[in-house]
Amino acid sequence: MPKKIDYTATAQRIFAQFPFLTFLSIQINFWIIANVLLGTIMHLQTRSVGETFHLTGLGRLTPVLMVCVTIGILNGVCLGSADYYFDRKMARKQSLGRLLLLKTVISVSVLLLFFALLRFVLFDWVRSPQLASGLSPKSWEYIFYILAIYYFFMTLLINFINQVNKKYGPGVLVPLLLGKYSIPKEEERIFMFMDLKSSTSIAEKLGHIKYSEFIRDSFMDINRELLPYRAEVYQYVGDEIVVTWRVPDGLRDFCCIRFFFASEKHFLDRAEYYTTNYGFLPHFKAGLHMGKVTVVEIGDIKRDIAYHGDTLNTTARIQSVCNEYNKKFLISEYLLEKIDVNHHLKTEALGMIQLRGKTSSIGIASLDYERI
Repeated sequence: MPKKIDYTATAQRIFAQFPFLTFLSIQINFWIIANVLLGTIMHLQTRSVGETFHLTGLGRLTPVLMVCVTIGILNGVCLGSADYYFDRKMARKQSLGRLLLLKTVISVSVLLLFFALLRFVLFDWVRSPQLASGLSPKSWEYIFYILAIYYFFMTLLINFINQVNKKYGPGVLVPLLLGKYSIPKEEERIFMFMDLKSSTSIAEKLGHIKYSEFIRDSFMDINRELLPYRAEVYQYVGDEIVVTWRVPDGLRDFCCIRFFFASEKHFLDRAEYYTTNYGFLPHFKAGLHMGKVTVVEIGDIKRDIAYHGDTLNTTARIQSVCNEYNKKFLISEYLLEKIDVNHHLKTEALGMIQLRGKTSSIGIASLDYERI
């Protein structure tokens, strides 16, 4: 029986390995499809008018499609490169409104460029013999209006796709549209609850505005480590972030463990920034566990994908006893048994902890990792 391909996991893995190419491919594929659709519609409209007025020699569809593909590739390269630059270089420094404005300016500039390319270069390639003298300036004006309106709505659509990818992660939009999460389904996943240490004292010293900036920067740095370690953010709760993995992704190469220490290293690499701006370096404590959960799309006015089940409660409980054991990273023995422990992974069994509201207990251990 052929192995079933997980579309979401594959998309996230490709995005993690080739982020720039992913930005380009999304834009290029989208604009090729959009331009081919527009070119086909305009060609059929031209043929319809030709049949009505008994015109002949109105040109073939193939050259039109080739022009559409060419412009789609060029458009995708320009806008994909801009998207990548804004996402990696300016997302922290600029507001969403300003970023959208800059992207709009670039989109309009690209539209004007390709309109000039179409009018003065490519049109001679696709026009019919009956249009030897070319189109009138008024005709080009109407064509520009058509392109402006069409590109405006297509730009809204690609921005919607990009925003969905930002909210849910790469590869989630298609399953979402197909209704994968509309009916509750059971999955086995790995969860990590990461909570900021000494958050109350830090908040008192910084004040709530500066503290919010501190949390924002901390979460942004954690986000930088998500894709390399195949992780997804489930939710943010105050000064806590909940991260999740598909079981194969989390267990492969200790990703679910190495992610925590990679985040710590990221903070250390930016120690000068944090100490200069806040006087503190972020330190997180974490609990890690694996188990079955139910996943379903919830809400109406505000929709989201939610996980339910004892696995999350257990993970939260594990994280909550970090201070009690004076440890920064705890893992359930159930998950630890699934991991092929090697000499790089240091573990210390800490015994059993009682789960709130239950008579059952769960074994936990502390973790340390020598190499990221």
